[in-house]
Amino acid sequence: MPAKTGSRQPNILLIGIDSLLATHMSCYGYPRQTTPHIDRFAEGGTLFENTFSPNVPTTPGYLCMLTGRDIFSTQCVALRHRGGIPEDVVTLPQILTKAGYNTTCIGGGQGNVAWSGFDKYLDYHAWGGRDEGALHKADALNAVAVPEIDRLAGAGKPFFLFLRHMDPHSPYLPPAPFDRMFYHGDEFDPGNESMKPVFDFAPFADYFRSWMPPGLTDKEYVIAQYDGAIAYMDACIQRLFQQLESLGILDNTIVVINSDHGETLYDHECWFDHHGIYEVTLRVPLIIRYPKKVPAGLRVKGYNQHMDLVPTLLELAGIRSGLQFDGHSLMPMVCGKRASHASSFYITECTWMRKHGWRTPEWKLIHALEPDFHFKPEIELYNLVEDPEETRNLASQHPDIVDALEKQMQDHIARRTRETGMENPMYHQEDWSGVHEGPFASSQEAYDTLHIGDASQARKLQDKTGDK
Repeated sequence: MPAKTGSRQPNILLIGIDSLLATHMSCYGYPRQTTPHIDRFAEGGTLFENTFSPNVPTTPGYLCMLTGRDIFSTQCVALRHRGGIPEDVVTLPQILTKAGYNTTCIGGGQGNVAWSGFDKYLDYHAWGGRDEGALHKADALNAVAVPEIDRLAGAGKPFFLFLRHMDPHSPYLPPAPFDRMFYHGDEFDPGNESMKPVFDFAPFADYFRSWMPPGLTDKEYVIAQYDGAIAYMDACIQRLFQQLESLGILDNTIVVINSDHGETLYDHECWFDHHGIYEVTLRVPLIIRYPKKVPAGLRVKGYNQHMDLVPTLLELAGIRSGLQFDGHSLMPMVCGKRASHASSFYITECTWMRKHGWRTPEWKLIHALEPDFHFKPEIELYNLVEDPEETRNLASQHPDIVDALEKQMQDHIARRTRETGMENPMYHQEDWSGVHEGPFASSQEAYDTLHIGDASQARKLQDKTGDK
């Protein structure tokens, strides 16, 4: 995979932020000033308003982001993915290594297929419970990232550095003053019962109690902690921007801010997690800064997905890989030559539920492949124009639309199956949960089986991937 000859190619810094809701960032219109430093960073680059992570959760999300391929090509849809990936799927760090780059991954486990192919892997303390007090996740990442950036910058070669930030990911335990930055009420008000259904949800209740304060009654306190974690992380990321500037390499570095998926806070009864293929989980931020080729202050409205990032970065870096991607470069949209990539697309989840669906600009179809532990109906249909928060299931009222969307989805599945020569991975993930053999027979069975005990168990669930 020959690299373009000539002057030194740009560095690439990809900041992947777990569980970050675009709608909770001030640069995306959120009324709380959660991301003032990223806001200023966005003013120097291009912000994409309709970026989607169509395949929830973390593992398929990052794998599509780092390969430019969809799930039919990667055969990965589950958080607890087993085995590797097809031999013809090449990751971005592998491409860049052949193009003469040093590559480092910080915060992504070496055994997880989502981060395959880096030269170097570094870790930091990104998990904990209430017994540890406030979590300084982003500071801990910086303590590893700052010296690594210094090393990479002085190595005489372009570098690709991937950072996996975990602050918006639960547990939401930001340090002071961010813990009270957006909350000024009484989180223990006995008259407030908004947290009752959260603690009544047995599969997650023990996990929540491991990091939420005893006696908590107000859901707004938890949401404010999530926002505070974003603001804390934003302040820590500014240190890295300043470091790149001090080293004199900021403008010769393609800097990307992206997320693997969004977050369900108090939405759809998917309490403070990231399952359900609703808009809050699918829509993610994407900001790219590279003054030599990416306009400053531009906002792009066209639709795009994770798989479009690799072709975009390779075009910006001037690298001709000779590979075929399922995604497409975003530069035609940036340059005004194209309005949008595909606006209707296949969506999947294999986190705590196994579902797939089809999203258009107007409609969202969700089809459960087995019963889920929220006791939701098999078919959900939402009008995204009239009901953007997806609160009214219209499946029974519009069976004709359900049928039309189901046909579009099945036609897409059939086409990609023919093109790849491989079955839809959603159909052979019966053991996706990692704790139950075969599909669940009922919602009650799923409810009684699936469980997170505490913060350490949550991390084990994240780490239990890539097994042969």
